Amino acid sequence: VEGVDEGWIFEVDVAQAAPAAAQKRGADLDRLGAQAAAKAAELAPARAEYARIRRLADLSAGTSTENQLKMELETYVLAARLEQVAAAASVRLQRMSSGRYTLVHSDARSAGRSRSGLGLMAVDAWTGTERDTATLSGGETFSASLALALGLADVVTDEAGGTRLDTLFIDEGFGSLDEQTLDEVLDVLDALRERDRAVGIVSHVADLRQRIPAQLRVVKGQSGSTVAQGPSGRGTARGAVTPVTT
Repeated sequence: VEGVDEGWIFEVDVAQAAPAAAQKRGADLDRLGAQAAAKAAELAPARAEYARIRRLADLSAGTSTENQLKMELETYVLAARLEQVAAAASVRLQRMSSGRYTLVHSDARSAGRSRSGLGLMAVDAWTGTERDTATLSGGETFSASLALALGLADVVTDEAGGTRLDTLFIDEGFGSLDEQTLDEVLDVLDALRERDRAVGIVSHVADLRQRIPAQLRVVKGQSGSTVAQGPSGRGTARGAVTPVTT
């Protein structure tokens, strides 16, 4: 048509084609939407499995809000074993402390730590309270540590197919004990004979050298150290314990 702007004609053509183009795009979107929905349905089991595994992973790592103690899985397993060790240790600790102390596992968080699980508390029968093991005296701490070592040996030995721990070496610590506590500790070590165990004591405490006759002594000399057998002085025989003294 003469006198009609060609640009206007092009715009009219585009406008006339727009409904068909829109209809085609709508059909394409419907098709893609159906495909997306089908793929989402296919992924639903994988998404659910991921959510389950992620939840377990967060629980195991101690980062989940469901894990109120913030306890990692390995800590949880160790805590269960620590309860057994504490129970076994308490039997001997009671004897070493004249019936005063037993040990219990605690899930409470320690000062300065964001997580919990491997705490120990000392139950004081004299005061009827639980005490942090950090408040025990040097001698009491030694007795508790020795009781825990013996308790761990008991738990390991009593396991089905567990390794029998026949020999135990104790390095120092006896110097922090008063005479009564020392007697009670040695009585506990003597009782290990009932389970055919040998205990070696490495110590500089003179009182032990007087109490235990079966000894190996390392004697210093100008030309070097030598090993001597037998006690260096008289004392009460306690054949249950074989010390190595230096």
